[in-house]
Amino acid sequence: MTTRTPSDQAVAQHGWLQALATMLAGVLGMGLVSALGLWAAGATDLPDGAFPRVVTATVVTAVGGTVKLTGNAGSLADTKAGLTVIPLSVTLTGALLTAAGFLRPLRHRAVASGAELAGWAARIAVLWLLALIGLALGARQKFSISLGTGTLGDIGDLLGASPEVGFEADVPQTVLFGLLWLAGVLVLSLLVSPGAPLPARLLRFHASVRPAAFAVVALLLAYVALGVVLALAVAATRGNAAQTCALILLGMPNLVWLALTIGLGATWNGRVDGPFGLPVPRLLSKVLRTPDVSTLNLHSLAAHDNGVWWLLAVTAVLLLSAAFLMAARSPAHVRAWQHAVHLAVAFALAVLMICLVGRISAHYGLSLLGIGDVGGGLSGDLFLKPEVWSAVGLAAAWGLVAGFLGALLARPVHRRGAVEIPARPQRQA
Repeated sequence: MTTRTPSDQAVAQHGWLQALATMLAGVLGMGLVSALGLWAAGATDLPDGAFPRVVTATVVTAVGGTVKLTGNAGSLADTKAGLTVIPLSVTLTGALLTAAGFLRPLRHRAVASGAELAGWAARIAVLWLLALIGLALGARQKFSISLGTGTLGDIGDLLGASPEVGFEADVPQTVLFGLLWLAGVLVLSLLVSPGAPLPARLLRFHASVRPAAFAVVALLLAYVALGVVLALAVAATRGNAAQTCALILLGMPNLVWLALTIGLGATWNGRVDGPFGLPVPRLLSKVLRTPDVSTLNLHSLAAHDNGVWWLLAVTAVLLLSAAFLMAARSPAHVRAWQHAVHLAVAFALAVLMICLVGRISAHYGLSLLGIGDVGGGLSGDLFLKPEVWSAVGLAAAWGLVAGFLGALLARPVHRRGAVEIPARPQRQA
């Protein structure tokens, strides 16, 4: 008669029902946030009952899937459209809920085998794959665009140009990037959670990886929380509550993590032209809406408003707080220069992630007889992209300095591994 080990019992407990609950929590959570954000943005007025499909497309893009814009304007006209943007509020919601569901059966344990962790992740991945296929197949819709009643409308009627624009998810790319997104979430959750078990041979990385990963994730979430508080304060004093709610529910991390990189001294390049706009403060919109490509950094923003220098101060304070948190959660034997290196690497990777997922591009144009964009509010261009490697280098430099200072500030804190040596009793003469 064989006895079941605690590990075997945990495997039995974490079955398909728990995996299904984890998948549903992530997908439904993202769907709810997307629906509320799009409702606040006025998307419920879209024709042909397209609102549910737009919500589905938003969830697809949130997990890294690809949604292609399509257009058709008749035999003598052509439409061209493209859109690349990730609604990071939706992404963050799905990541937190999925990670919580994945880690829940693993709590109260110190060690787990690699095969056991892979088995748990595989159950979630199989169900997640089915969900991705369903989402990708449901994210498609077409809309007709009116050319109006003026000269442009008359030309369109004469040439038989009836513009249509729509969207359609790319199923293979959505499945591929959606699974990579899930893998990233599960791995990151194991790195960040101090209570999640690791395979025995990886325990030696616990002191170097987990405190830094936890501190950087806490920093990113602190920026989001601060942004939500400021957005609600602005909505309460200046109105535009619906627009503010849409920003919070769809793109708050897009905005505040952009502010984080700018506070470091990083540079973004962008331009806004035509009917497009960004749900950003007026200062950013003013800098970006120019005839040429605009440079977005502390100096260019300060030319319009000196208040942006507060971004530098906020970045310094929050990053130093993250460094202190990292050092306080680390074993006592870790030296100050090691803290500096750990935070530099973790923060540089975080900024690289922001640069990759925070870029935006959109274009729409209508041409007749192959001659340019006809204008009339039916064409436009928008993009925002970072200077990646300079931003990553600045993040590493900031991480080195903050990590070293945070280690010095955390020295008085009693940490794991610290041993207090009692004073020797003095001899009496």
